[in-house]
Amino acid sequence: METKKLQNFVTQNAIYIVLAVLVIGIAVYDPSFIGINTLRDILIQSSTRVIIALGVAFILITGGTDLSAGRMVGLTAVISASMLQVEEYPRRFFPDLPQLNMLIPILIAIVVGLIFGLINGLIVAKFKVPPFIATLGTMVAIYGINSLYFDTEPNQSQPIGGLRGDFTNLGSGSIGSGQYSLPYIVIIAIVVCFIVWVMFNKTRLGKNMYAIGGNEQAAKVSGINVTKYLILIYSFAGALYGLAGVLEAARTGGATNNYGNMYELDAIAACVVGGVSTTGGIGTVPGIMAGVLIFTVINYGLTFVGVGPYWQQIIKGAIIVAAVAFDMRKYASKK
Repeated sequence: METKKLQNFVTQNAIYIVLAVLVIGIAVYDPSFIGINTLRDILIQSSTRVIIALGVAFILITGGTDLSAGRMVGLTAVISASMLQVEEYPRRFFPDLPQLNMLIPILIAIVVGLIFGLINGLIVAKFKVPPFIATLGTMVAIYGINSLYFDTEPNQSQPIGGLRGDFTNLGSGSIGSGQYSLPYIVIIAIVVCFIVWVMFNKTRLGKNMYAIGGNEQAAKVSGINVTKYLILIYSFAGALYGLAGVLEAARTGGATNNYGNMYELDAIAACVVGGVSTTGGIGTVPGIMAGVLIFTVINYGLTFVGVGPYWQQIIKGAIIVAAVAFDMRKYASKK
């Protein structure tokens, strides 16, 4: 009986155990890894990634996938950055654009993300195109649109810099001072996580999302308007990608059309490692947050102790395969 309880505990909390083992292992190798500054850096690096992962999780839980997330992040980063440069910057994207209220470009970028999410939802829900193919197509198209926008006169594909201080403060500013300060970008990420948790657990949208992912045909029979909810879910995911793009531009102090490249794969991996089922219908916000933290700890921690990037990729790949294998084993045992 005790062995069975232990097995159940390990199964239900595997993601948190892995995270703890990673932190302890790196700390044993280099004790200086444990510190407020390290934690702060990990949280800052995780902030935009967790917002992207939450958007991807909406799609995965319905049984779909979204390959366009990273390119939406890149497009919205470029859009917001292009409208929030200081007046004296010599290569302004829009030389004659007045200094706008910061919220206007941010909202424009989020709406652009929402619109492309809506397009994904329409293609998947209305035209019955498999999500993998639909979002693969929009991924390529969005990158083309972003590159055309980025290449317009007078910018001509030059990295966008000279961003306003009030905007970059979103990514680099904090409440308080010193190592115990709380970065604004982390606060925003926490608020977004809470909102998504409420949506997953306390709203009709969340209930129907899990139902669609569990069994789409049964959801239809039970009276759920699957088409409507898929469009809403893809649209909301797009808005989250838009917000992440804005914060990524603010965090790095610039943008190019290559921003967001491969971010969707990291987000999908974090979701899967965090317990979001590859077959749909299962996933939690705390699990997704832990999945993002695991990959951030891998990237940051292994770099911290001097492990090369190629070995990091091998370790990340092994973790992803193990997580999917574990997920499929659980799924098979329930059948």
